[in-house]
Formats: sequence, C-alpha cells, structure tokens
Amino acid sequence: MNARGFDLAQLRTFIAVTEAGSVSAGAERVFLSQSSVSEQLKKLEERVGQPLFVRSKQGMAATPAGAKLLDHARRIVALCDAAFDDMLGRTLDGEVRIAITDYYRPHDVAEIIRRFANQHPRLRLHVTVLPSAVIDSSADENAYDIGLSLRLMEEGRGTHKSTSIRREKLVWVGAAQTLRERPALTPPWPLVLLPATCQLQRRVVRLLDEARMPYLISHSASGVAGLQLALKAGLGISCLNESAIGEGLMPCPASFGLPALPAAEFHLLPGRPGESAHVTNARAALAELLG
Repeated sequence: MNARGFDLAQLRTFIAVTEAGSVSAGAERVFLSQSSVSEQLKKLEERVGQPLFVRSKQGMAATPAGAKLLDHARRIVALCDAAFDDMLGRTLDGEVRIAITDYYRPHDVAEIIRRFANQHPRLRLHVTVLPSAVIDSSADENAYDIGLSLRLMEEGRGTHKSTSIRREKLVWVGAAQTLRERPALTPPWPLVLLPATCQLQRRVVRLLDEARMPYLISHSASGVAGLQLALKAGLGISCLNESAIGEGLMPCPASFGLPALPAAEFHLLPGRPGESAHVTNARAALAELLG
C-alpha cells in the first residue's frame, strides 16, 4: 500500500515551475537540471492522478487541478519552512517596515508578500509601495527597514552597496488596441511619463532627445499604476519593465524606430549599522522570495 502525502521536493519544484511559467525557468529557481525537474513533475502528476499543466509554445499554465494544488503546496512548504526555522531558533518575530518600488512585479507583489507573511506569522509587516527615487533618497533616514528599488543597468550603483535581486528588460509599450489599429504611428511621440524624479522616465526623455526624435508629453502620472491606466487608455506610449506590462498593453512595433532601452535591475538595499537581528534575518528571508 502506497504511503499517503506528497514529496516536499516535488512540491517545491511544482511551485517554481508554475510561478516561472516554464521548466527551464523553474529549474533555475530550484537549482536542478531540466530533466530532473521534468521527472519530478511527471511523478507528481502520477501521484495526483491528473494533469497539473497545460503545455504550449507560450510555456506552461496550471490546469484547474494544478491551481488547486498550488494553493495547498504553498501552505505546506511555508509551514515546513516555519517549523524548521522554529526548531533551529530562527523564527522571525517583531515589526518590519518594507518599502518596495512600484515597478516591482505589480501583478505578483501582493502574492509574494502574502507568502512571506504566511511563512513568518510572528512578523508584523508594514508594507509601503513607493517610487524608487523616494526609497533611495530616504535610505539613511530610518523611514523603513527593508528597501527594494529599481536601478538602470547603465547607471551607477550609488553610494549604497546593494544586492541585485532581479533583472528585466525595459520595453516601449502602448495600448494594445491603439497599436493594432494604428501600427504606423509616427512622431511626435505622445509620451505618458512619471515625475522627473524617476530615473527611468528621465532616461526615456534623454534617449529621444539624443536621437532627435520629436515628442510631446500627453499625460503625467504620479505612479506606475497611473502610468499603466493612462497607457491602457491610449493616451500615449512609455516604457515599462517586462513584469509591469500586463493586460491591455503591448510592445511598440520595431517599425517605430524607437531608441534601444537599457536593462533594469531591482536592488535590495543593505541594512543600516546596528539594525536589529530580526530585520537582518527578515531581509535574507524576503530576498529568497523576491527573485
């Protein structure tokens, strides 16, 4: 008679592949070969007796059964990790203030924070979404304990040593409907921009100036959410990191001839001298989820 229950390693792999959208990307997250990951997924599907993924050229998406298992798997893995940390005396307890740039995975960040909270139920979290410029400028002002900001790859690292968490492409984007209806859009480019304090938006303007491409600022937004709304409404074009594009937006055609964009990195800012041990440990634990 077969034992009941799941293999924890298979569940970790299943979570990684589901979140990454492919075997190759999931394999990188769990530091296994693609063949090992595929074998684990095959055994897991045999275990539950039904397919967990729909496979296509675009990647892998969870079936209804896979989506149901994903919720269970996250809770099981979180509880296991919490129990292990508790037995080793590493349970996180106390208050932690987290500041996250509004460019960081806006469609996924709520789930990431939820998982972090579930893994460390004794932590009291205060999460604020802010522009990267605000996070960087207030790094020494004790406004938060853990900060995550966006940096352009070609820009300097600044005065603070930081840890690179994630790298993404920057893409010129606009409303999908507008770009499909008007594929021959020509200058002057209508721009949707954030305030001049945003280094990414400053770079957009500078690139167009250097290329001598005429533009007009059609709309100014106060944050990435407002930028996305204005873009979806067809008020202009702008650039976003890949994970912030979302439904209703699409990359501008290459025929537009827009300047090439630098890559972007998300950086976890370092701790301050003398910070509490639970903040240092929370930063390390959060870093594992943010990549």
